[in-house]
Amino acid sequence: MVEQKKETILTNKELNQIWRRWGFTHLSSMSYEKIQGHSWAYAYLPFARKHYKDEPEKKRRLLMCHSMFYNTEPQTGQLINGIVASLEEQIAMGEEVSEEMPVNIKTTLMGPLAGIGDSIIQGIIVPILLSIAMSLAAGGSVFGPIFYILAYGVVGVSISYIAFRSGYRLGVSAIDTIVGENSKRITDAFNILGVMVVGALAANTIVLKTTAHIPMGGKTASLESVLNGIFPGLLPLGMVMLGWWLVSSKQMSATKVILIMVVIITIGCLIGLF
Repeated sequence: MVEQKKETILTNKELNQIWRRWGFTHLSSMSYEKIQGHSWAYAYLPFARKHYKDEPEKKRRLLMCHSMFYNTEPQTGQLINGIVASLEEQIAMGEEVSEEMPVNIKTTLMGPLAGIGDSIIQGIIVPILLSIAMSLAAGGSVFGPIFYILAYGVVGVSISYIAFRSGYRLGVSAIDTIVGENSKRITDAFNILGVMVVGALAANTIVLKTTAHIPMGGKTASLESVLNGIFPGLLPLGMVMLGWWLVSSKQMSATKVILIMVVIITIGCLIGLF
């Protein structure tokens, strides 16, 4: 019996297949009803063929469970995929694991992982890589966009793979770290770090100066020097805060915010303000 169980354990090739299928197709079939659900079912087709080849009902149960609605951050969300792969493997081997547990795990963890993942990927990694790429491209170098494409490809795939393998190795014990108060602390910490990173990048990469002059007694002084004397980088900060207000309070898309800023800068240039 022990030998039979050893034969049914997922191999590295099969684990990589599950990881790769969902990791690279999670947004390939989107709908409001399923979001990333179709890719889950696609990822577990090899699993179903291996363990339930001659058991169509169990195969149907597996694919139906994993075609339900699912949505989380793709890279860090691979942790859930790893946990589910571990649980499904135990179910297939006849362990005392409920068939509802993998679905319950997905439902419970996709929210916390989305918060943590968005804070890490969108709040820290993407801004840092983009700042380096923009610095390289500032002088017209083609290495800027190339660096970002390659760097994000390496970092994103690495996080995805490590998360999947960690989830598979830890199993349900990983839940203690992800949910509850631990999740809130982790998310808050990454959110704070992300705000610091974005603030530093805004201060160093956004350039906005005014050419206007204002009367100072019997002379005129540069408005730029006056504003910098009050608060260095006040104009770039104002544009950042305007963008944040439009997105957060007015619920505008990034495209609309960019267009509004283009209009502001265009008018400012025409009247001699910038």
